[in-house]
Amino acid sequence: MRPPRGGGGFRGRGDGGRGGRGRGGGGGGRGFGDSGRGSAMRGRGGGRGGGRGDRGGRGRGGRGGRGGGGMKGGSKVVIEPHRHDGVFIAKGKEDALVTKNMVPGEAVYNEKRISVQNEDGTKVEYRIWNPFRSKLAAAILGGVDEIWIKPGARVLYLGAASGTTVSHVSDIVGPNGVVYAVEFSHRSGRDLVNMAKKRTNVIPIIEDARHPAKYRMLVGMVDVIFSDVAQPDQARILALNASYFLKSGGHFVISIKANCIDSTVPAEAVFAQEVKKLQAEQFKPSEQVTLEPFERDHACVVGGYRMPKKQKNAS
Repeated sequence: MRPPRGGGGFRGRGDGGRGGRGRGGGGGGRGFGDSGRGSAMRGRGGGRGGGRGDRGGRGRGGRGGRGGGGMKGGSKVVIEPHRHDGVFIAKGKEDALVTKNMVPGEAVYNEKRISVQNEDGTKVEYRIWNPFRSKLAAAILGGVDEIWIKPGARVLYLGAASGTTVSHVSDIVGPNGVVYAVEFSHRSGRDLVNMAKKRTNVIPIIEDARHPAKYRMLVGMVDVIFSDVAQPDQARILALNASYFLKSGGHFVISIKANCIDSTVPAEAVFAQEVKKLQAEQFKPSEQVTLEPFERDHACVVGGYRMPKKQKNAS
């Protein structure tokens, strides 16, 4: 379909539109100009996307630019272990959080990869962990004391979505650990299952986290539950799953999105109210960090479950 000659055209909103004055949304799509037909296209993407269509230019507006920037691997990048086991820092032109890739040569969500050569000539591949796409990475960069997810750990991950963070948790726990990833949406679940085909330590479960009894035959006792379900009753969902699968003295990490619980009160009040709910369910929250530069009005709460009495006296 061709826009009429006298200017007019489509007003496409979304991926760049065609002809007309299409305003490219966040993704800033590629604008195809309509050179001599009197209708110029101006794509406005995330950055300054969109060439001006009258020259037939192609605009690239980036959502969040082009990732890590200048991570070229090789001798320039130094990998240092982070204080959390299984997490590393790549020190190069820009520092980045990375995990050791369990499936070398494979990216999960088009993230950048860095190959580092050891002294004995073997290569180790690391994947950059983007905190804007993962609440757990945001919590680590926010300075959380303990994530309890370490090599060999057994993790129940509620709200796994497409498996972006799950893939990094799978890298951290390694071949001796296991990640039970629960996701309700079939669309995201499809990506999750495809990712798990290559990662033997991920067990995808396409089921509602509100009904842990439905997948009790698949999940063993776990050391840690990570919950990112963004539901008004997420404290109850976490408690229900913990009562089935979390060992006594185990730990939990929960990401709380304030405006999905109550958007009428300040975020801090919502976090305090959620922590109270957790305490009523035999959880013992030990720390709370905000995910501020990466996520708005989110907090991450970490703590223990049914902690033995002895530790209480010690503290």
